[in-house]
Amino acid sequence: MEQGHSALRHGRYSQPGQVYLITATTKDREPLFIDWQMARAVCTAMHAFSSGNEFRLLSWVVMPDHVHCLLQLGERRDLSSVVRFMKSRSAMVVNKTGRRTGMVWDRGFHDRAIRREEDILPAARYIVMNPVRAGICRKVGDYPFWDAVWI
Repeated sequence: MEQGHSALRHGRYSQPGQVYLITATTKDREPLFIDWQMARAVCTAMHAFSSGNEFRLLSWVVMPDHVHCLLQLGERRDLSSVVRFMKSRSAMVVNKTGRRTGMVWDRGFHDRAIRREEDILPAARYIVMNPVRAGICRKVGDYPFWDAVWI
């Protein structure tokens, strides 16, 4: 029986146009993004991703040791390649910003397809409320490391 992230990949299905809730954690859950500059580096990368046509970021939040995002796949890339691209590009920016080398992200990621249109906005709210639920801030507006297309 397979263990860990390789077992998660079995059964992963990518559908063009599908909206997914994605969670990616930092290597060994290291709280890299407690550092304001490192968190801003990931935010800069997320904004850059939002301008592409391979996929569309609907909502995201950068937490101290992980990132949640709500993304809609385009026509040309599958989910695994989109997440791999996002993690690779953001790792380059984070390593450059922090004058560091090595892995930023754990291998693999968690995904959940949002099947019904009416579940998209609640999923986005779940994402942006993450810092409040974690006790990092009292209200969403107090936390700077998130975005949503509806705001």
